[in-house]
Amino acid sequence: QVQLVESGGGLVQAGGSLRLSCAASGRTFSTYGMAWFRQAPGKEREFVAAINWSGSSTTYAASVKGRFTISRDNAKNTEYLQMNSLKPEDTAVYYCAAGSLELRVEVSNYYYWGQGTQVTVSS
Repeated sequence: QVQLVESGGGLVQAGGSLRLSCAASGRTFSTYGMAWFRQAPGKEREFVAAINWSGSSTTYAASVKGRFTISRDNAKNTEYLQMNSLKPEDTAVYYCAAGSLELRVEVSNYYYWGQGTQVTVSS
């Protein structure tokens, strides 16, 4: 069992930066593939980025590649999402997720989810 708690969301102007954190409970954090998803009002939840167990490999959605960076610190049971050059279309609730497989982009591959943190980018 893993419990996930996101933090770091907020209101930022276009072009600005935010860093999201996801704190995980439990001793098996390092055995989970981790990811970030987001959901804008009226839209389906979409993949943002994923990272493997060790943190040595990552994958990104095309819409955020080059602007966002996913990372993890297994000693601190924490996952991060550094978001730079933010755009109004990045506005959404951001969720961290954990699953047994690595670098998956489908929602169905993740069975532990945080409660979400709101990110709002003003133009």
